[in-house]
Amino acid sequence: MAIVRDLETVNAELQQQKERVEDVDFKMITFSLGGKDYGVDIMNVKEIAKADKFTYVPNAASYVRGVYNLRGDIIPIIDLRTFFHLPLEKKSDNIENMLILIINDRVYGTIVDKIDKVVGINTDQIQPPHPIFGDINIKFISGVVEKQGDLYIILDVVRIFSINKEEEKPRLPDADAYYVPPAQDSGPSAAAQAESAMDFIRQSLPALKQFYPSPVNDTWIRERFADWSIGRQGPDLQLKDVKEADDFLSRFYSPSSGSFWHDDYAAAVKAVLPNINSALIQVWNPGCGKGYETFSFACILKTRYPNTRFKIWANDNDIMAISQAPNMIFELDEVPEYCRTHMVRGSNGYTFNQEIKDSILFEYHDILNDNSLPDLDIILARDMLSFLPLQEQDKLVNECTEKLKGQGFLILGEHEELAETEWRPMAKPPVSAFMKRA
Repeated sequence: MAIVRDLETVNAELQQQKERVEDVDFKMITFSLGGKDYGVDIMNVKEIAKADKFTYVPNAASYVRGVYNLRGDIIPIIDLRTFFHLPLEKKSDNIENMLILIINDRVYGTIVDKIDKVVGINTDQIQPPHPIFGDINIKFISGVVEKQGDLYIILDVVRIFSINKEEEKPRLPDADAYYVPPAQDSGPSAAAQAESAMDFIRQSLPALKQFYPSPVNDTWIRERFADWSIGRQGPDLQLKDVKEADDFLSRFYSPSSGSFWHDDYAAAVKAVLPNINSALIQVWNPGCGKGYETFSFACILKTRYPNTRFKIWANDNDIMAISQAPNMIFELDEVPEYCRTHMVRGSNGYTFNQEIKDSILFEYHDILNDNSLPDLDIILARDMLSFLPLQEQDKLVNECTEKLKGQGFLILGEHEELAETEWRPMAKPPVSAFMKRA
């Protein structure tokens, strides 16, 4: 009986520990300095910024880069790398990543190597600092924490910037003594303030949701910001966490994302598909997920080109989703009307008929690697570009340019677009389709 009670106690303690870990009561902005990961309490972060020009301050400490005009407010800029005697990261330009901090109602700019993301933890997970973290003075560390295999050193920025004559503190310049005139004497215009707020959102989305603002989605971001900012001002215009980022992006996704395409959207796609005079239509569907989109498109192709064979290369880097996609079973009322004529009944439910299955090749593949594909008639890549870093966006667009035939058709997400100098729009919302210009 004692053993049973001990096991029950252990299980209860493990359950309590699990609940504490899952209870997020502390959020921090994470960043890197000298190759290590750090974090600061998100409540001390006003915004994220980039800058390359600071006003020099004579006789200031070596770690004071100067003062900076932040939309009319003059703030001191501290290079944390120099302050902590850490190596500086080599860069191809002079643009610095900055965390704008609020400490005791005062605003400071701090330069770091790279700003990463927002991380939520439970304060019970935070361990006290240890001398092993000798790169910086331990008195400036409030704790260390591990999250998903990454170790973060949490800086006590309040202590770093608070006035205490008995401790070594940054000799900060009096920002008021170094006036940097704004662009207009009356302060930033409403348009400039809105652009600045949008810049913060553009910088926050990659860290919070791995969504990368670019010319592909800039029109949508501007339209969404105009709507989203109604009734918001000041700090409320900033994305503070993943929930707010989800709210901002909630209207971005194309119709029926992650599910079968509904009848109206399927009809709209079918209506814009071009005439293709080929015995075999070859299609690439990167980022196919669980396969709902691929099956939807296969049924559309079958009705649009009833006498033509087609082949769809469906790729995704989610190995669980891609492995289950070929053998999914459905109830008939789960499937849209235009798909039902292409299904057969089995012992456990409905599946797509053999002709549809044989036309699709589901494969695990990361599109950032080489894509060995033939010349293509259609590429279906809804909402994919926006979730790739800018360099990878360019790489995928270039690959589409190379792989598509002369009259090839590229279907993107509803709110994604390509330069009209190189691509000719072929549809109107909710379908976003393009053809290469000759």
